Amino acid sequence: MTGKNLAGPEADALDLGTVLRALADEHRRSVMTQLAADLSDNERGCNSFDLPISKQTQTHHFRVLREAGLIEEIDYGNRKGVRLRRADVEKKFPGLLALLGAESPSDATSH
Repeated sequence: MTGKNLAGPEADALDLGTVLRALADEHRRSVMTQLAADLSDNERGCNSFDLPISKQTQTHHFRVLREAGLIEEIDYGNRKGVRLRRADVEKKFPGLLALLGAESPSDATSH
């Protein structure tokens, strides 16, 4: 089944301030940490992330990540998929995904 790609900003328009604001939230950072750690960059369903928040709040967080240019969302009508925009993020912000991939839950609790 083919979905509609929900567009974020073009790769050249990615903005560091917007990206950092998106990553400031622990739930969005958790999504990005999981995506960065998966080097296959497979599409994942929005429900595949273990987020202790309502579906409505999850929708908000995925929209913020998409609008920051970190992920692409694919709308299938009754569900959405997400995929990391690894090449675009690496080109604009080299090393950012490595930092996210290295973050683990134990790191977050030790600070």
